[in-house]
Amino acid sequence: MNVNVTTEAEVCAREPIHLSGAIQPHGFLISCSWPDWTVRHVSANVAELLDLPPRALLGTSLREHVDGSFLEAIADALRFIEPGLAAQRVATVNLGRDGALCDVSTHLHQGLVHIEIEPQTTADGSTGLTANAMIGRIAGQDPAPGFFQQVASLVRELTDYDRVMVYRFRADDAGEVIAEARSDEVEPYLGLRYPASDIPAQARHLYLLNRLRVIPDAQYAPVPIEPALHVGGAPLDLTHHALRSVSPVHVEYLRNMGVGASMSISIVSGGRLWGLIACHHRTPRPVPPGMRATADLFGMYVSMRVAGHEQATTMALFDQSQQLGDVLRESTLKGQSLADVLPIYLRVVARLLDADGVLMILGSRQASIGPVPGGESLSELCAWGAARAGAVAMTHRREDWRSQSHPADGLAGVLAMAFGRDGDGLYCFRKEQIEEVTWAGTPHKATVPTDDGTRIAPRRSFAAWRETVRGQSVQWSDSDRRIAERLYDILIDLHRRSTVNADEQQTLRQRQNVREESERLSRLAAMLGDMQHLDEAQTRYLAEQIAELELHMRSITHRGDREDNSGDR
Repeated sequence: MNVNVTTEAEVCAREPIHLSGAIQPHGFLISCSWPDWTVRHVSANVAELLDLPPRALLGTSLREHVDGSFLEAIADALRFIEPGLAAQRVATVNLGRDGALCDVSTHLHQGLVHIEIEPQTTADGSTGLTANAMIGRIAGQDPAPGFFQQVASLVRELTDYDRVMVYRFRADDAGEVIAEARSDEVEPYLGLRYPASDIPAQARHLYLLNRLRVIPDAQYAPVPIEPALHVGGAPLDLTHHALRSVSPVHVEYLRNMGVGASMSISIVSGGRLWGLIACHHRTPRPVPPGMRATADLFGMYVSMRVAGHEQATTMALFDQSQQLGDVLRESTLKGQSLADVLPIYLRVVARLLDADGVLMILGSRQASIGPVPGGESLSELCAWGAARAGAVAMTHRREDWRSQSHPADGLAGVLAMAFGRDGDGLYCFRKEQIEEVTWAGTPHKATVPTDDGTRIAPRRSFAAWRETVRGQSVQWSDSDRRIAERLYDILIDLHRRSTVNADEQQTLRQRQNVREESERLSRLAAMLGDMQHLDEAQTRYLAEQIAELELHMRSITHRGDREDNSGDR
């Protein structure tokens, strides 16, 4: 047994949850090659639907076992489905010996047509609430706390789950419940924070690809897929399957929370997973396809509103950063150096990046507004920035860039726009934010040994666990990074131009000095023809002047050559 020492995030992130090799038991899977409909994979429970065991289906044409209209409906849909996208509901048909009414979804992946079939339940549980009605209740509202509270309430009204939460991901991938609608019989989770390992990276990626995920019964027994391996010996990729069996760690996690059924709706903004609308019920609860479609459409609208609001906010700041760049560029074109003009606009930079302090370092020139580090911390800052020159670097943790544990300036977060290895650049700072964090249970999970190493053991208690967090500032956001990158591009360009202009001006001054001294030497040389008219003292004085000029000329020429060679390097 090999027990590896790894972080919780690494242990979680390496679990191949898309290769579970099984589906949930409330549906069936048939995967066929296309376009001959040869059956390549089936779920082990397929006999319950078609009254044939898996071995009787594998290798045969699906045409032999289902009505032609069923395949025609799928074929028609496939003309509009791009490979590698999430499963799409395409038909409602009668299947099996009993003619059960089933909802059919399909998608293309790994060269196969994957057909997912879910028998309809006897009671659809419909509340009569439509997506249009739900959207109408929040239309025109900015995505603020009241907006998200209504989102949670509307989804609970639609689904009648015991609890519906709006869960937002932070910059460090931890999550926080920012809105909640619940039954009086369940405890509140509003304001609780969850560690990033609760929803690891590969799970967040799947939530991006599949907007809606349902687990009707958290006590389910997975149904294996036969055969388990695809062509070439690799497991069948279930990334886009709505019926994919979820991680056993996640199932255990839900059971420990007392959850009997769950549904998650993704909130996506700017191509990233912004958050989830997370629904929990204490007992098993099927969600009919019609209700899922309503929830999915509503989730897309919420995503659109969040993305639109974030984009508008970021674009307004982008415009301001561009205006600042235009002012700086115009000033430098008029002959002012960047070191002269940038200090005038440090408060604008602070406002753009919501910084408490801003420091400019350009050679021997420094300028600042608000609290900035000094002494040893300044040296550490320059070293930290220089090591990351060429791109925007940012951290909200004090320990990442300075050794002082209780600095007088109170600064913890830094965003660096370093120009070179000397540490020159622009630095923005945020003060330490001592924060009382309430976690849903202790955020530090235990690991248990397995034959392959270790796996996370989900925590059993979700009771509020409080922690005082020190040495950190408010985190820099993706928007902060994008604005800083826009500003950095402008500043680095002006810095290079300013450096080139300074070099050019120095070269011109040297050339002018050479011309002036050459002219003076020429005039003295012209006087040599009349030296016979001079007495001994005048001759000696003239000789000294000529020797001094020659030394000066050699000095100017040698210095210019040396700087030219330095420039070549």
